[in-house]
Amino acid sequence: MSGPSVADRVCTLRADFDRSFAEPARTLGAASVELLAIGVGGRPYALRLSQASGVHPDRPVTALPTPVPALLGVAGFAGTVVPVYDLAALLGHPIPERPRWLVLTTGSPPLALAFHQLDHHMQVPITDVVEGSIGDAGPHAYLKGLVRLPDGNRPIVDVPATRALVHQLAGHQPVPEESS
Repeated sequence: MSGPSVADRVCTLRADFDRSFAEPARTLGAASVELLAIGVGGRPYALRLSQASGVHPDRPVTALPTPVPALLGVAGFAGTVVPVYDLAALLGHPIPERPRWLVLTTGSPPLALAFHQLDHHMQVPITDVVEGSIGDAGPHAYLKGLVRLPDGNRPIVDVPATRALVHQLAGHQPVPEESS
């Protein structure tokens, strides 16, 4: 049994590509949210896609001498050197093996979070997201909300709260805002 020829597949891909420009742009309804379902330290989590600017598998990370176990090192992204932190360590999980995936987060300064498994991308109704903090102290303070899915609930990792933890671990002092 043989499938379509390479020339036929190329023609189909070309037609699909051209047709994609003729179709109206997809927009998310106000009643949905896009998430990445990820695995961190053997546990299911989710990340808001709006808090990520890229997902990268098998990106080389250069280790640094550091007393911070969560700091894996640095990686290069479009000419910028970015610190890479192990999300499992930040969330208080044992680190079974070196994470394969890096998510480059939005915001400043640049930050990459490493995780073990990328399960899937999902667009869910906003009614399936329960907002609020999971906990006030410890690793749970970096989880903001929960998404209800058919395969189980997933806590949502909050990138701004995680960035604040990274700054604290790095010993950065918050800069007071200047008064006018």
